[in-house]
Amino acid sequence: MLPPLKSLPVFEAVARLNSFSLAANELNVSQSAVSHQIRILENHLGESLFHRQGRNLELTKEGKHYLDSISNSLLQIEEATNHIKGQQKTNIRLAVYSSFAVYWLIPRLPELKHLYPNLELSIEMSHGTPDLSDRTADFFITTEKEKRGFLFESLYQEELFPVCSQSYFETIKNKLGAITHQELVNKLSSTPSLLAQFPLITSYSIYDRHIEDWKRWFASLKHTLPEHIQFHRFSHLMLAYEAAKHSLGIALVNDYMMSEKHDETTLIRLPCSSFKTGDNFYIAYKESRKDEDAIRYLKRWLKEEAKTLAKV
Repeated sequence: MLPPLKSLPVFEAVARLNSFSLAANELNVSQSAVSHQIRILENHLGESLFHRQGRNLELTKEGKHYLDSISNSLLQIEEATNHIKGQQKTNIRLAVYSSFAVYWLIPRLPELKHLYPNLELSIEMSHGTPDLSDRTADFFITTEKEKRGFLFESLYQEELFPVCSQSYFETIKNKLGAITHQELVNKLSSTPSLLAQFPLITSYSIYDRHIEDWKRWFASLKHTLPEHIQFHRFSHLMLAYEAAKHSLGIALVNDYMMSEKHDETTLIRLPCSSFKTGDNFYIAYKESRKDEDAIRYLKRWLKEEAKTLAKV
C-alpha cells in the first residue's frame, strides 16, 4: 500500500533541514501543516520518525532508514518531471574533505565554471568521512569504497612528504652547513634523521593521534623516530600546512595540498622521500543517478584534474 504521498516531500524537508519551521518556510506552508503531515505519515507507518526533545529534533532509527529508502525515489520523480518539462537538472551538492576543498578544489573551480557554465555546484565541507546519503550530498569524495546502491571510482592514493616555508628552508640549509641545493639533497637523502634537529609539525586527523605521521615517515625509510624532537601539535592537516607556511617548522602534508594552480603555494617540498598513508580516495555517487548530466560532468572533470596529482 502506498503511503500518503503528500506527506513524503514534507518528511524529506524536515529531515534534511532538521527543523519543522525551516521546512514550513521552504514549502511555503504553516508549521502546523507540516506537523500534521508528519503525524499522518507516522500513523500510516505505525512508527515514530523523529525524536522530539524541546527544540531538538533527530531522526529515529526507523526514520533514517525510511529517509534513505525514499530520498532517491523523490529525486527520480523530480528528474522525470524536469525532463518532461525540458528542465534538465544541473545543480549538484558535493561533499568533500575540508583540506581537499580549500587547497585543491576551490582554486580549480573557475575552470569548472568555464567548462560547464550551467552547472551549479554546492560544496558541503567535512572534517571527517561524510555520510553517504542523499540528505548529505549528491556526489562525494571519500575514503570509503563500499555502500549498497553506490558506485565508486578511484581518484588517487594519498602520500605525505616533508615541507617547509621558503624562509625556513634557508634556516635548514644554514644549520646543516649546506651551501647548495644539491648538497642539501645529498645530506637529507643519506641521513633523513637530520630533520630531527628541527621542530616537526604533526597533525592528529589522519591517524587519530599525534606524531604517528612522523613515526610512519621515518619507518618508511627504515629508521626509528629519533628522541628529543620538538613537536608542534595540531588537530588537522590544514592547520599543520598553515603552521609550516608561517615558518613554525617542518610539516608532513598531503600531495593534493601541494598541487595548487599556477604554483601559488608558498611551501617548498624538501628533498626527502614520501610515503603512502594507506588511504585511497574515491568519487562516489548513487548508481541510480549515474546518467544525470550533473553527475557525469562533475565526474569527468574531477578525474581529468586528478591526473595532475600523480605528477606532484
